[in-house]
Amino acid sequence: MSTLPQARLPKLIAFYLTQFHPIPENDAWWGKGFTEWTNVTKARPLFDGHYQPQLPTDFGFYDLRVRATRREQIKVAKEYGIDGFCYHYYWFSGKRLLYAPLDDMLADPESDMPFCLCWANENWTRRWDATEQQILIAQRYLPDDDLEFIKSLRNFLTDPRYIRIDGRPILIVYRPQHLPDARKTATVWRDYCRKVGIGEIHLCAALTHGNHDYARFGFDSGVEFPPHNIQCGNQAGRLTFHEPFMGYAVEYAEVASSYLMRHYENTNVFRSVFPAWDNTARTGSRAVIVLGSSPDNYEYWLAQAIRRTMQDFPDGDRLVFINAWNEWAEGCHLEPDRKHGRAFLEATRNARGGHSTHAAFSRVGALPEGDGSKRRLLSDLRKLAHYHGYLFAGRLVTQLKKYPRLRRVVRWLRNRLP
Repeated sequence: MSTLPQARLPKLIAFYLTQFHPIPENDAWWGKGFTEWTNVTKARPLFDGHYQPQLPTDFGFYDLRVRATRREQIKVAKEYGIDGFCYHYYWFSGKRLLYAPLDDMLADPESDMPFCLCWANENWTRRWDATEQQILIAQRYLPDDDLEFIKSLRNFLTDPRYIRIDGRPILIVYRPQHLPDARKTATVWRDYCRKVGIGEIHLCAALTHGNHDYARFGFDSGVEFPPHNIQCGNQAGRLTFHEPFMGYAVEYAEVASSYLMRHYENTNVFRSVFPAWDNTARTGSRAVIVLGSSPDNYEYWLAQAIRRTMQDFPDGDRLVFINAWNEWAEGCHLEPDRKHGRAFLEATRNARGGHSTHAAFSRVGALPEGDGSKRRLLSDLRKLAHYHGYLFAGRLVTQLKKYPRLRRVVRWLRNRLP
């Protein structure tokens, strides 16, 4: 395949997670020393042939407070065709989380990678241990939050490395549908940026959690966020799981094809792809597992996303997003791992350079051996009851420990736990 004309190429922007370093809040919520690696390393395979845990190679179990690590990431990302990072930004009514790598990047001129921000504006809950209803820190959307939030971004938006669309710094909001009055928020942000000399900004709504339309928020564009909003068949029933599975399994080719075929009423939408997806490390038996992920399939999807972006916006200043650079606990990373090495990075470079030779998606290996025929309803129900009964008993014991007079009950229950 001939090389794509470089002048027309959209920039490739990879979403970047900053959770790979300890913070006091995570120490308090999850235990001393908790980082994203804690989730990654505890993952176990749920069926024969299931690739878990997914463990890093080239960069190791890094700490993002270390400048040398981030500089090496930038070097490798550029080498394989990544044009910028989109950092997730955690801000809760003036309180920021996981900001140390981001602030240090801003202060480090040798971190010479273009970047933009995505405000992760959702409640922080105990979703990693099946108690999503427990909120650890909430998005409160106080009266002054619109102004205070955009003020917190001033040094980022004015940085010469910040990514711009037609000269306007781009800001992504992960869940714009949660904003109490998104149009008012957008107006406050725009007015502030004009007032302090930033100028016009480009507001982009992530198309997540059922949201398909950016225009209703008064935003300028949308960005796809796979695997959000997928409507593909659940293949979990065709797999033989080691324990009851309450999640979702789907084939990579079906997900990618559905995204390539999407049309939006408001058409200024940036395409996105992912190399793979399997968030078993975070959610266990409630995971979303994409089967048949491979460097070849990812390369074909990315190459098609680039080509269609160039066809749809031949003269535009465009971006194509990749989810993600380092979402290890979601099984979604370009960074090298023990199974694929740098194959996903090489696929990125092939797609960006127009060197991909793949003519279609491959479904080879999409479903491991086993069609679920050994599953039995009664045995699954017994396992399910045992699993949740054990969780309930454990939580009850924890609560009862707070009351010294009930220690006898605690001991009685403990002796009867399997």
